[in-house]
Amino acid sequence: MAGRIKRKAGLAAAAARTERESAAPDVCALCGRPLGRRVEWHHVVPRSEGGTHTVPLHPICHRAIHASADNVTLARAGTLEAIRERPPLARFLRWIADKPADFHAPTRRARESSQ
Repeated sequence: MAGRIKRKAGLAAAAARTERESAAPDVCALCGRPLGRRVEWHHVVPRSEGGTHTVPLHPICHRAIHASADNVTLARAGTLEAIRERPPLARFLRWIADKPADFHAPTRRARESSQ
């Protein structure tokens, strides 16, 4: 019986993921540019900190968020608006504003301390 329960839970998660992906979000929740072929889903408050709400992002925007702050800092911020105001991300958002939807570049910025 336990196998069936696990399989059903897995199927329910897959169905929820398919439904979420079929909603086809139009714009990146961080930078506001149209989304391209690849979309990543970001937990605004990290799962490790109890978050459940996700938003669609470009892969480069998702990497920029995690390169600029650790999970504790993201949990304290609690909203994308607060995350956007962090100096490294504000600079990133000005730089990425005129790039095409599927633009990709290495993310090299080291994490800052959360003080």
